[in-house]
Amino acid sequence: MKTRKTLIALTAVLLIAFSAFSQSKKVNHVVLIGCDGFGAYGVPDADMPNLKKLMQNGAWSLKARSVLPSSSAVNWASMVMGAGPTLHGYTEWNSAVPEIPSAYTNRFGLFPTVFSLLKEQKPAAVSALIYNWEGIGPLVEKEATTIRVHIDKAKTDFYADTAATIIKEQKPALTFVHFDEPDHVGHSIGHRTQAYYDELKNVDARIGKIVRAVEEAGIMDQTVIIVTADHGGKDKGHGGKSLDEVEIPWVAYGKGIKQNHEIKDVIITFDTAATIAKLLGLKMPQAWRGIPVADAFK
Repeated sequence: MKTRKTLIALTAVLLIAFSAFSQSKKVNHVVLIGCDGFGAYGVPDADMPNLKKLMQNGAWSLKARSVLPSSSAVNWASMVMGAGPTLHGYTEWNSAVPEIPSAYTNRFGLFPTVFSLLKEQKPAAVSALIYNWEGIGPLVEKEATTIRVHIDKAKTDFYADTAATIIKEQKPALTFVHFDEPDHVGHSIGHRTQAYYDELKNVDARIGKIVRAVEEAGIMDQTVIIVTADHGGKDKGHGGKSLDEVEIPWVAYGKGIKQNHEIKDVIITFDTAATIAKLLGLKMPQAWRGIPVADAFK
């Protein structure tokens, strides 16, 4: 009898230890950093030590692709909605409502984003949307976000600082911070110019602020950071079919992510939402077409 009781007690201890270990292995936080107009072509020659450290210690591709047209709203929508414009219906650079009726809408009245999945499946979870360009707002359900920050004409550094503060103080399960550069420089001066590369250095400093915030919040061992873009650019524009416009960087770093690994899988921007859903343990809706970037995971 004594031996049986000892075995039962030992089993209980092991189960508790296994449960604690399993919890420690979970990803509880995802930070998505979106850099507007950041063409993958710019990464190799850019002075971006923070991004390149994430690549060295994470998984990355410089051959991920936007949807067509290679413009803003249609791609930001696809990135968080897990599907392309044929299904979600946002087709223009500045779409605020679907030009084509969405193939499916959720209880919030929009094609489902990863924010609404989180709200419906984990209602107590905190989410944060910090966006530099006003066009992001209509693409994400207001009722599905806990924290939303947008101030007209605020400098890009404001959004980096604000996102850092929110991460440290609120530790959201999902944070999406949008930087409206280097797109402005691409339009005003041009892609592949010295000014464009100078701006990428500024973008990198903002990425560094976000990474440090995760570290200072004490949640890095439970977090995955994803850095990507809506589109690249050519000359002073975008929206076309050249690789400079279509190819975007896709970098993942953190819990359960391979290190110094170039991803060989094909990636399209709506795979980002699917990857976030997988990381946070969310069930994806049938209407989504994205698939998690499996080659990024250990």
